Amino acid sequence: MVRLPLTPAEVERGQRLGALLRRARGERSMLATALDARVSPETLRKIESGRVATPAFPTVAAIADVLGLSLDAVWAEISRPQRGVEPTDSGRNAREQLTS
Repeated sequence: MVRLPLTPAEVERGQRLGALLRRARGERSMLATALDARVSPETLRKIESGRVATPAFPTVAAIADVLGLSLDAVWAEISRPQRGVEPTDSGRNAREQLTS
């Protein structure tokens, strides 16, 4: 299977996810957090460092649960638009192109 390169927005979202998880983990060890979430410490390290920008949903859900984060809060934090960047309406443009 060929994996498409990540968009800059996906990379940025992954970095925000990693930062959020690091903040939520606080002083708790990475090893304890990973083991409690039933993921490898290497996986958690890669997510926190942004090297895995699009981790699997069950992985994020397990880590969030261990850290006491709601998935709604995680999504709200990582999907907020970057300051100074106007959101695009690419969905509307794509629909217009299809109907033209």
